[in-house]
Amino acid sequence: MSSPVAAASPALPPAPSAAPAVPDGLPTPRRWVAMAALLGGIVLVLMDMTIANVALPAIAQVLHATPADAVWVVTAYQLAVVMCLLPAAALGERLGFRSVFAGGLALFLLASLLCAVAPSLPWLVAGRCLQGVGSGVTAPLVLALLRDIYPRRLLGQAVAWNALTVAAASAAGPAVGAAVLSVADWRWLFAINLPLGGLVLLACVGLPQGTTAHRRLDGVSIGLNAGMFAAFVLGTDRLMDHPAQGAALLALALLCGVGLVRRELPRAAPLIPLDLLRSHPFRISILASVCCFTGQMGATVAMPFYLLHGLGQSTLATGLLMTPWPLAVMLAAPLAGRLSDRLPTAWLCAGGGALLALGLALCAAVPLQGHPWLGVSVFTALAGAGFGFFQTPNNRNMLLNAPPERSGAAGGAQGTARLTGQTLGSLMMGLLFHVLPAGPAARWGLAASAVLALASAGISLLRSPGRGAAPAPSIGA
Repeated sequence: MSSPVAAASPALPPAPSAAPAVPDGLPTPRRWVAMAALLGGIVLVLMDMTIANVALPAIAQVLHATPADAVWVVTAYQLAVVMCLLPAAALGERLGFRSVFAGGLALFLLASLLCAVAPSLPWLVAGRCLQGVGSGVTAPLVLALLRDIYPRRLLGQAVAWNALTVAAASAAGPAVGAAVLSVADWRWLFAINLPLGGLVLLACVGLPQGTTAHRRLDGVSIGLNAGMFAAFVLGTDRLMDHPAQGAALLALALLCGVGLVRRELPRAAPLIPLDLLRSHPFRISILASVCCFTGQMGATVAMPFYLLHGLGQSTLATGLLMTPWPLAVMLAAPLAGRLSDRLPTAWLCAGGGALLALGLALCAAVPLQGHPWLGVSVFTALAGAGFGFFQTPNNRNMLLNAPPERSGAAGGAQGTARLTGQTLGSLMMGLLFHVLPAGPAARWGLAASAVLALASAGISLLRSPGRGAAPAPSIGA
């Protein structure tokens, strides 16, 4: 029999239930719908970065423009992309990654329509600039969305799929452009985006919204960011032909950069991810990425000149001899993704950077006159495999060393490191072509690119040798 005291005692309140666990990735089949939207968006914006290059002569002729003016069809796109990366990352963290990604893609499609009906070159350049804004809005959110789409244990594979898609889209752009131009007017280069992009936009309903944060976007900081990158890109472009203008623009870029850092430094979630750069693994990944992309772009610019002027190959042969690079990236990226979930990031990135350096060094040092096909094919395949093995684990490490609410900033930092490295690689080759004939300049460019790739391998070894990377929740707290 129970005691009266026990019977009269009030019932204890139920124990509080545990907080619901944060879902680790999306369930299938929604995961596949989300990946179709994400990878489809990547294909659209990356192919448009290079698809118009082959049409520049036709565009100049039809729109009665000079070749120098027609180049702005490419420059306007690239300039808008680099100016929008960091503000778009901040906007994604505030409004949600899915909303901003879909909005950027919709803007890209609207701009594609404007390009397709452009009656003059200024109209086309304005449309391309708007296309670049749409591309710049979507690009920094890719890694953040991957983090929410895939469970942590499969994140390396997800980043590998991203790397494979980037390599395939970049390699296919000129070929698709040439195929379209062989049967249709140049305007169809932009019109074909509309039906394909419509399907991708519909698939965006499967994307996760992502973590949002209540943060204020500072218009002054956004203006300083735009001024810094615009002056940097234009300054590097003009430095060779107009040294005074180029130097003035680079000085302006430096002033805007200093002002932006001083304004954003006290903030918990700055536009420039200074909070993330305080993390040693993240900082190492950014530095290694800049070195690797500088070497990659330097080699990409140098290789055609080396094959044409140094080895006497035809234009068709040059294109075929460069094909093993993107194919090797496509093959290496999935394997690197699987290994990055099991092996230390430092080892994989160092091995990839060293392999990239070896391939480029062999291209520069080994005499290939006469019958270069086998040697060049093997060496460029080595370089492409090394690039694929470096990028996937490096990007994975970069993403996992940012807290979830700063995933957008991590993606923006990755895109900024890539474009900064590519700009520096182009500038390096411009300097070499300015002081040396084309053939020797190309070989020296390949050698310098090999040194930069080796530097990326050495920098990668400075990170923690632990297996993978863990999020750093204290960053930006």
